[in-house]
Amino acid sequence: MVQTSGAGVSGGTGRPGESGGRPVAVVTGGSAGIGAATTRRLIAAGFDAVIGARRVDRLDELASELKPHVAPLPLDVTDPASIAAFAGAVERAEVVVCNAGGALGLDSVLDGDDEQWRQMWEANVLGVARTVRAFHRHLVASGNGRVVVVTSVAGHQTYPNGGGYTSAKHAAAAVVDTLRLELLGEPVRVIEIAPGLVDTEFATVRFGGDAERAAGTYQGLTPLAADDVADAITWAVTRPPHVTVARLDLFPRDQASARDTHRR
Repeated sequence: MVQTSGAGVSGGTGRPGESGGRPVAVVTGGSAGIGAATTRRLIAAGFDAVIGARRVDRLDELASELKPHVAPLPLDVTDPASIAAFAGAVERAEVVVCNAGGALGLDSVLDGDDEQWRQMWEANVLGVARTVRAFHRHLVASGNGRVVVVTSVAGHQTYPNGGGYTSAKHAAAAVVDTLRLELLGEPVRVIEIAPGLVDTEFATVRFGGDAERAAGTYQGLTPLAADDVADAITWAVTRPPHVTVARLDLFPRDQASARDTHRR
């Protein structure tokens, strides 16, 4: 078992989610952006949280800010062994937010980089499937499980030079729809949150750390903030047990589709 010191989550035993008090939410990609904002919102809503990401230093900072209600654990959703270790350290979970993912590059299909496509599919598609498999028993045992998958408007629409990312997010959306069918009759709700433009590190990562190019993504418009998406996630998972928010699309006012924006 991976040990952690989140007393509010573990009851002081070192095992996240072991205490029987507040419900426990698991958040992947929890080190920054939507994941970190969702963790803060869920804590405020009465949850404890287990957060996972590759940047453990960022996780530790967030856990320190929100102690004793957060347990940070290393996680790479592209690595099956990492997911197994992460899930194996968690005693129970009522909510699992599959937020880890992202885009790499902005090339045409003809010019696309195979390795970038592979990484996007590993993170956005296989990462979701692996995470849900790992926590399914916890969600069922809770009697009121919720799976939230953060996809994108790019999971339902396309745009030029985005084939690697849009195809991965389309696949992730298909996984969500399939899960909802396969888990019908189980005490687990399957929720998809599909944002448009959100001002996070998303564009910076996509463009290999080029901050100037990333800033152009949001130039002339007001994008969503990470907290806007976190608010929607928290609202969705706190609906009455008989209510499923199957899919929620979020756009900034200045965006009408994956490729149509109004810039001033």
